[in-house]
This record gives sequence, C-alpha cells and structure tokens, in this order.
Amino acid sequence: MIERPRRLRQNPALRALVAETRLHPKDLVLPAFVAEGADSPRPIQSMPGVVQHTLDTLAAEARRAVDLGVGGIMLFGVPTTKDARGSGGTEPSGILNVALERVRAEVGDDLVVMADTCLDEFTDHGHCGVLDDRGRVDNDATLEIYGEMAVAQARAGAHVVGPSGMMDGQVAAIREALDDAGFTDTVVLAYAAKYASAFYGPFRDAVQSSLEGDRRTYQQDPANIVESLREIDLDLAEGADLVMVKPAMAYLDVVSAAAERSSVPVAAYQVSGEYSMISAAAANGWIDRRAAALESLLSIRRAGAHVVLTYFALEAADWLG
Repeated sequence: MIERPRRLRQNPALRALVAETRLHPKDLVLPAFVAEGADSPRPIQSMPGVVQHTLDTLAAEARRAVDLGVGGIMLFGVPTTKDARGSGGTEPSGILNVALERVRAEVGDDLVVMADTCLDEFTDHGHCGVLDDRGRVDNDATLEIYGEMAVAQARAGAHVVGPSGMMDGQVAAIREALDDAGFTDTVVLAYAAKYASAFYGPFRDAVQSSLEGDRRTYQQDPANIVESLREIDLDLAEGADLVMVKPAMAYLDVVSAAAERSSVPVAAYQVSGEYSMISAAAANGWIDRRAAALESLLSIRRAGAHVVLTYFALEAADWLG
C-alpha cells in the first residue's frame, strides 16, 4: 500500500488542524526606538517602515500593540548627548527611562514592557560598557552600572530588563541590584547567546551608534555553539528568567539547542538586518513580504523559541488576525 501523507495537506482546514507549530501575536515582541527631542517620527532609511519615535508616537504604537494582541514591546533610547560612562542610561531623566514611564502609563499591565539594559546607545565610544585606561571594556566596572541602570528602568516601569552587553556576571549583578532595591518581581531577560553579527548594521543606524571598531571581545564568535551553551548555563545559574539568542534566523541551530537545554523560556531576536533583507527583497518585487515574514517567524518558533522579537510584530499580528 502506498503511504498517503498528502491527504493531510489537501485543504487549508486540514493543514491548520495538524500544524505542528503555531504563531500567535502573543508570541511576538516589538522592538521600538524613541529619540530624545524628536518632534515627529524619523524614518530609519536602512529599516523601511521603522522609525525613531517621539514620546507621543511611541505611546500610540504601544497602544496599537495592545489592540493587536502583541505580547510585548522592547524599548531602545536615542539620546541627544552621550558620555564615556553612558550616564543617560541611569539618569531618571534619560530618554529611555522617560519613555518607559510614558509607555507603562499608557498600557499598564496589558502589554509586557521591556527595556534594553545596555550602555551602547549612551556612550560616546559606542561600546556596551565603560572603558579602562587602555581603552578596553572594563567588565566589572560595567556590571556596577548595569545594576544602576536596571534599577532605574524598573523604577520607571519596566516589567522586564534585558541585559544585552554580554558582560560576564551581568545577570547575577542585575538580579542582586534589583532585589536589593525591592524590585524582586522584575524579570531578567538575559541575552545569553549574542553573536558578533554582520546583521546588526541597520540597528546601529537606528540608534545612531558612535561605535568605531567592533565588539568581538565580548560578543560571541559566529563559529561557535558550545560557547553559547556555556553562556546559557551560566545565565541560568545566575537567575535569568528568560534567555535570548540573537540573531535568530542565521542561528536557528543555537535556538534549537537552547530550547532543548533551558529550564526557562527561550527568546530569539529577528534582528534589523534580517528584517531589512526581507523588506528590501519585497520592495523589489522579488518575494512576497507577508508570506516571507510569516514563514521566517514560524521557522524561529519551530526551532524552539517561545518569544520572538521582531520588527514585523504589528504587521504579523494584523495578518494573523
């Protein structure tokens, strides 16, 4: 007798009934940029359809995310001034902390409000930590600032803080600082496997990065996976509530390995370059934007990610109904 697996593919209703992986708006988190002093949204040329928001348009975007059933929003600040310590990240009046307060006031607990807990947007040298007298990123001095930054973000209203700097011991330092300040319920989303990737280029345009050189002394080598699993184990041991793999599409093997290994939910970040590739190809008529975006997101979920950060979040939620 001939096997007939095609029987289960013969119409949309059957295909939907037996689908092994599902994509829902609640699985998605929208990364969003807010620019200090902006009086209107500023388009980001390398990320078609994405803007640097004003505080008002950011609040409206967060409200739209709630209305579409999206799971969360991750905020990134674009300050007007920077310094060597990244002071804008810890000051209550810094753009990211002001934006967190504004968004939380808008959405309350209807949307998970996340904060990028990293200094790269706020330092005049563009690195994710402070530098020592030889120009190297000082891991331990950076941890102290990360703790201050996480507390400031929690105080501003963040449900989740996301340390993305790949400093050794960052989860433990942040958890201790949060607990000591009374923010025992604030969630830590650890960027546990963050690679030194070529796919971050458009993001650096979006945050007007001051970086010269690269971050290969602290972000991970794209050649390695065992190293990533070690980082995940360390972050879990330090108290991470979720772990992140970044980028997502070029690292689905890492997402899968993380999902098999982790005792907490796994997130994956479809980064700016991955978004922009699909957007550019669609704009040229080479692929179907909706079909390619949804397929890419489904592949990340199929690999094992519970949560997907994506610039397609609002569009995808609308498409999914």
